[in-house]
This record gives sequence, structure tokens and C-alpha cells, in this order.
Amino acid sequence: MSVPTQSKVTFDGRFARDLPEMAVAWQADEAPEPQILALNEGLAAELGFDVEFLRSPDGLGLLTGTSVPVGVVPVAQAYSGHQFGSFNPRLGDGRALLLGEITDTEGKLRDVHLKGSGRTPFARGGDGLAAVGPMLREYIVSEAMHALGIPTTRSLAVVATGRAVRRETMLPGALLTRVASSHLRVGSFQYAAATGDQDLLKRLADHAINRHYPSAAQAENPHLALFESVITAQASLVAQWMLAGFIHGVMNTDNMTISGETIDYGPCAFMDVFDYAAVYSSIDHSGRYAYANQPLIAEWNLARLAEALLPLIGEDQEQAVKTAVATLEQFRPQYSAAWLSGMKAKLGLPDDVADEDASPLADQVLTLLQDNHVDYTSFFRGLSSVVRGDARPARDKVLDVAAFDAWAERWLALGPDADAMDRVNPVYIPRNHLVEEALGAATAGDLEPLDQLVDAVRRPFEERPGLERFAAGAPDNFGEYTTYCGT
Repeated sequence: MSVPTQSKVTFDGRFARDLPEMAVAWQADEAPEPQILALNEGLAAELGFDVEFLRSPDGLGLLTGTSVPVGVVPVAQAYSGHQFGSFNPRLGDGRALLLGEITDTEGKLRDVHLKGSGRTPFARGGDGLAAVGPMLREYIVSEAMHALGIPTTRSLAVVATGRAVRRETMLPGALLTRVASSHLRVGSFQYAAATGDQDLLKRLADHAINRHYPSAAQAENPHLALFESVITAQASLVAQWMLAGFIHGVMNTDNMTISGETIDYGPCAFMDVFDYAAVYSSIDHSGRYAYANQPLIAEWNLARLAEALLPLIGEDQEQAVKTAVATLEQFRPQYSAAWLSGMKAKLGLPDDVADEDASPLADQVLTLLQDNHVDYTSFFRGLSSVVRGDARPARDKVLDVAAFDAWAERWLALGPDADAMDRVNPVYIPRNHLVEEALGAATAGDLEPLDQLVDAVRRPFEERPGLERFAAGAPDNFGEYTTYCGT
């Protein structure tokens, strides 16, 4: 079979063309011995790429940014960000490059972006590179999030570069090709606002409206409508994180997208034992981004977006502030409604169950999990068995069985639907011990554990014989889990 030598996908440079002040043309570092570690063939097909092209030398040149099609100009994007509450006016893509935008097979515009492609002018002292483990973590977790139906950036490929990367030790290097609706962030607006160039800020806002929320252009105040749209998207997204037991780990404003997609899978994790205070990031010493804090941090980040947008919301600053504050007040009820709707689905409750009956039931079951140190994912999956007459898969996980029985009696009286529950409560998530096992093996050259884990999490709701270990919680000897940024 002949191998295509050219990509049939056409790249555009819309971001760089619309916002040249926020785009620095740059070249990726050479990859001495590129080798594909993971290729997302399903995503490749969605984007219109020929898989055999991507595996060819020209395809590897594209995936590493070292040999891009004629007319493609990779750029490092500029943005600011509040990192753990402290503002840095000039962050930007320190180790990443936007290759450009492509139109997928459904007519949607998507960014194709490299991560770990070498130092850029925004590198801030870093080497601009990435190791195999962190890049494969993003591949695993973003695929799991997509399969769970949670809006997310996705990973097209992870390519080993053949270059060693110095971290605590020398590690094999890799880079990731990331696909996103866009890479516009709250931090992008903070950067434009910090320049004091109101024309740049307006062009950025109009670019975001055109890209993500075209209906906002018809509103009386398009830029206020943009803010409202981002609030709605983020309220829904963070509610889905909470329902899935996902902890992002580094919710800086440069890691909050305008599109409402999850981005940047650094020190992230899915909870094993339910804990409102769960923190997995090695650098989050104060618990700023703990599980329970995620909705509050999302609201805080949105307040920073509002500050950046103030000149566009209204000419009278005092009135613009009042308008922005009133608009931001939509976040909490929208988040609460999205979370409760999702929790009702997890509990299999019929549509006619009133929120005032469902809400205390949901709060009580989470208190039960917290007090009894219960595995979050397996408990909710096991609840459908209770409906079918076998309480053991859920009841046996709770030390205080009397409290469980009392709660279950109230819940069962509402007529939960077991089949509906199994459609929203996953069997398989990227269990932390299995992620570490897969990353360790891949770093040593064995990709089989990675492939097995990705296969499991891509079909999270379908219980399959032989995959029992992928549904089980962490072993007792796994210990306290800590994740790292990987920079």
C-alpha cells in the first residue's frame, strides 16, 4: 500500500492573522528520532487526516512541528494569568506552538497545537520540552474525559522525540499534538487588557464571539453576551468535573478556556476515596484547587475575565462594574442547577422528582461517602445493583451500614431507574494507580499497559469481562497520591 506523502488537511492561520500582537512566529526544536507512542486514529479521522500519512516521515514532521506544510507558520500564543492567585502579565506558550486551525469533517474549526516542542520567547527559563510520562497522562485523561462526555481538548498523538529531558533524572522526551475548539483563555483577555490597547481587546473579543458564540454578535451588548456565554459554559463544565470526581489541580486563569473545554492535564486526577478536601497536586500546598473549591475558583476566574472585559461592557466604568457583577451572579445558580441535574441522573431519579427532594438526598449520600471513606466511582456504579435487589456492591463499601440503609430506603422510595444510572455512572475511569503503572511502563518502553488502559476508559459505561482490575479502587499499598506539572 502506498503511503501518502502530503496532508490533505488545509491549515489556516486565523488567530495569528486576527491578533498578530498575540502571536510570535516560531520554529519547533528538532526531534532527533521521532517515534509515535500513541496515535488517536478516531480523532484523526474526525479531523480529516489520513492515518498512514501521520505515520509517514512527513506526518511525523507535522506532529513534531519540524516539517510543516507550505504556508503553515507555527506561533507561540501570548497570554497572562493568575497562577495560584498571583498575576503574571506575560506567560504565553513557553513550550508550545499553534500550528494553525483546520476545519474538521463536520465543518467545525479546530486548533492543532504542539506541546513540548521547545523553548519559545515565553519560556521563562524553562527548557520548553516535555517527558513521555506527562504527555501520555494528558492523552489518557483527555480521552477518558471525552468518553465521559465532558468537554475537553483532545490528544491527536504523542511522539517520542529521541531527546532526553532533564527533570529530577534524565527522562525520555516527547511532545503532544493537542486539538481544541481554540486555545483562547481567560488569560488571553487578561493579556490584551494589560496592554492597554482597547482595539486589541475588542478584536480578541470579536474573534472569540466569531469562533465560539456567534449568536452573541446579535445581542444588544455583544461583549456582555460573550461573558454570559462563558459563564454558562464554565458552570456546566465544572459541574461535570464535580459529578465525575475529577480534580483539575491547577485552575489558573490561563487554564480556563473561553470555549468551556477542559485544558491542561498536568497535576490532575480522578478521586478514589471521596473527599471534599482532596488535593493531588504537588504544588498546591494550601489546597486552593481542592475538589470542593473548584466551583468557587471557577467563579473567581470568571471575575477576572469580567475585569478584563470592563472597557467593552460599558463606557461608564462604574456602571460597567455593576453590570458585570450582576451578570456574574448567574454563575452560582447555573452551576447548582447543572450539578443537581447531573446528580439526579447519577441517582437514577425520575424527572418528576422535585429538586427540593433530590437535593438533600444528594447531599446526604456525599456526606455518607465522606464519613465512611468510600470509593466515589465504584459506589455510584454499584448503586444500580441495589435497585435490582442486590445491595452488596454499594452497601459493603460503607462501614456505617445503618446510615446507608436509612438513606437507601428514602432513595428507593423515589423509584430510581437502574439502567439509566448505568448510562451515566462509569465502570472505568483512569484510576491513579493504573495511570502510574502505564506511564512507568511506557517510559521504560512498554506500551501495552497504556493501550489496555486507554481501551478501558474509552468505553467507560460498558462493563466488560476481563477488565475487573480497571474497575477496582487503589490497592491499600498504593499510598497517598501526588501528581506533578511535568514542566
